[in-house]
Amino acid sequence: MTAAARPAFYALRSGGWRDYVTLLHPPYTLWHLSYVAIGAGLAPKFDWAKLGLTLAAFFLAVGVGAHALDELMGRPLQTQIPRRTLAALAVSSIGVAVAIGVAGAVRYDLWLLAFVAFGAFIVVVYNLELLGGRFHDAIWFAVAWGAFPALTGYFAVAGRLRVEAFLAAGYAFALSLAQQRLSTVVRMVRRRLTSVSGTIELADGTSEQIDADTLIRAPERALQLLAAATTALGLALVLVHV
Repeated sequence: MTAAARPAFYALRSGGWRDYVTLLHPPYTLWHLSYVAIGAGLAPKFDWAKLGLTLAAFFLAVGVGAHALDELMGRPLQTQIPRRTLAALAVSSIGVAVAIGVAGAVRYDLWLLAFVAFGAFIVVVYNLELLGGRFHDAIWFAVAWGAFPALTGYFAVAGRLRVEAFLAAGYAFALSLAQQRLSTVVRMVRRRLTSVSGTIELADGTSEQIDADTLIRAPERALQLLAAATTALGLALVLVHV
């Protein structure tokens, strides 16, 4: 069995507790939580409690809720988690995330309610492809999972938005677009391809057989490196405040 036989490079063998680990999309969840940390780390006044609450809300809404909704839509990760369990995970995790956001808004800044409202809207509409799927495309992916976490992280800690917040959001938006472009190729090969054949002829006279692993090797390695790099940057910007 080739590596491309799995639905994702981080997918564990299907069944039991392994399905729940796979459901979290660990490297991608860390990647998008890093945008929250990057935004918060750039804030002029740092607050560990505010960052902790924001990370908890995003982990629940994105790491658990969004991915549970996504698995309900066609089982892309091929887990055996019952549909009722996926629905319960989605409703409870997104509900708790919203509750954290509302509590934070009441305690710190009511403008946070605007971020909570958008987050609750986009996580459901994007992942369930509602409203004719008009919010389910590359641009909205980059907005929802890139720019929005960075802006929210900054505002939650700073209580305002300055130019550096929008620059960080632009960085997260562009990097998320790159992620979407790369992962589209990988998902197609891993989840939809039935067969591939061919030969690459090189100038020195040698040749290489083309298979599924050949097609995904470079983009998937790039995704792994980008996830690691963004996580390291988020940690660095947070730890500088220790």
